[in-house]
Amino acid sequence: MTTSCTGSASGDGAAAASKPGAAGVGDRLFPALGNGGYDVTHYGLTLDYVPETNRLKGTAVITARATQDLSRFDLDLSGLRIRLATVQGAKARYRRQKDELLVTPAKPVHEGDIFKTVVTYDGTPRTIENDDGSLEGWIETDDGSTALGQPAGSMTWFPGNHHPSDKATYDITVTVPKDEDGTPYDVVSNGELTREEDKGETVTRHWRTTEPMASYLAHVSVGYFEVDRGSADDDLPVYVAIDPDESENAADVKDLVPEIVGWANERFGPYPFSSTGAIVDHLPELDYALETQTKPYFDEAPDESLLVHELAHQWFGNSVTLRKWKDIWLNEGMATYAEWLWEEEQGGRSTDEIFEDFYDGSDAESEGIWAFPPADPPSAARLSDPPVYGRGAMVVHKVREAVGDEIFFDILRTWTRQHRHGNADTGQFIALCEGKSGKNLTKLFDAWLFDKKKPSRTP
Repeated sequence: MTTSCTGSASGDGAAAASKPGAAGVGDRLFPALGNGGYDVTHYGLTLDYVPETNRLKGTAVITARATQDLSRFDLDLSGLRIRLATVQGAKARYRRQKDELLVTPAKPVHEGDIFKTVVTYDGTPRTIENDDGSLEGWIETDDGSTALGQPAGSMTWFPGNHHPSDKATYDITVTVPKDEDGTPYDVVSNGELTREEDKGETVTRHWRTTEPMASYLAHVSVGYFEVDRGSADDDLPVYVAIDPDESENAADVKDLVPEIVGWANERFGPYPFSSTGAIVDHLPELDYALETQTKPYFDEAPDESLLVHELAHQWFGNSVTLRKWKDIWLNEGMATYAEWLWEEEQGGRSTDEIFEDFYDGSDAESEGIWAFPPADPPSAARLSDPPVYGRGAMVVHKVREAVGDEIFFDILRTWTRQHRHGNADTGQFIALCEGKSGKNLTKLFDAWLFDKKKPSRTP
C-alpha cells in the first residue's frame, strides 16, 4: 500500500454532505468493475514504453463529471506504482485496495462539476491469465507488446472507470525508443494518427478517438508493422497494420476491410466511426481476436469469416455497447449472425441451413451451445462460451423468421441508429423488435434467449 497525503478537506456543509463514490456499478458478473459517483468524458493518456525491458511510465488525465457530491472516488487499476495523484490541480490522498485506487481530493467535488484527475504511474504492466487460460491486459509479443482489454485488461495499463457503461473519448500518446539498429518501433492504437514526432532516439505517436469508446476496447500495439493506408466508401480512412511474419497470409486484409465495411453499411446502417482498419499481429499462442475500436486486433492472419465478425462488432458492441456484461449476447450473437449473412451472400450455406446445422449439432461451432441461456451467462469466466455466440445468432435468426426480412433489417438499422455511441440492453432490443413488428414475441424470446433447455424447433 502506497499513500500520498495533502491538506484536510473543507469542513463546510457541502463537504459534510458529500460521500464516497461506490466501488463498482452493480454488475453481477463483475461486481468490482467500474465505479460510482462520476462519469468519465475523456482520457488523455501519455505513455513512455521501453519494449526491451517492458517498462511503462504513464500519466493519465481523466476528465469526468460528478454525478453526486464526492468526498472520495475510486479508479480501477491493477498493478503499477502510483507516483502522484491530483484532483483539480491539488494533490490528492490515495491508497490502493486490490484493483482499486481510492482517491480523496483536497476538497470535495460537487455534483455536476467537471473535474480533472491526473495520475502519474510506472512499472511493469501486468498480463492477466483468466480462469479459462486466456490472456488479457498488457501482453508481450516477440517484437513489442499489445494491450487487450476484454473484459478487464485495460486496468493493467491505465487507471479509469473500467466498465463498458462509462464510455469516453481518448487521446493516446506513446513514446518508444528506436532499436539498436536505429529503427523506430511502430505504435498503433484506436482512432486516427494525428501526430508523429521523431526526436532522434525516440519516436512519439499521438492517436485520437473522437467517438465514445468503452475502455475494454482501448488498445495499443507496439512492434514492427507493414502499414497500408487506404480508403473505403465516402473516403473513410482505412489503416491496416500487419506484422511482417503474417504479411503473406494476410495479404488480402487491406482489400477485404473496405469491402466488408461497405457490405455492412448496407445491412446495419452507416459505419459509426471516423476511420476503420485492422491490426494483424504475430501472436498465435493468444488464440483469439478482439474488436478493438476502429481497428480490430488479430493474433494472426484472419479468415474472411473472422474478419466479418470483428468488423461487425464496430456496429454491435463498439458503437452500441452493452449496458451490463450479461448482455454480451447482443454483441456476439449479432456479430456471429453477420458471419452467417456473409457466408450466404458469398455462395455458401444459407442462413436457414446454418441455423439447422447449429440446431442439430453438425456445425463445428455448435458444440456446447445449449449449456446455458445466452442472456444469462452463469459467471464471468463463461462470457465467451458457445451459447453467447451460436445460440445468440440463433435468436437473431428466429427474430428474422418471425418478422420477415424487411422489418428485420429495419430493426438492425434502427438499433444502430437509436443507440449510436451509447449503451443498450436486452430489454430494449426486445421492445424494438416488438414495436417494429407489432407482434408479441414473448414466446420466441422465452424459448430461444432465456430458457435453460434446448427449444423445440418451432415453439
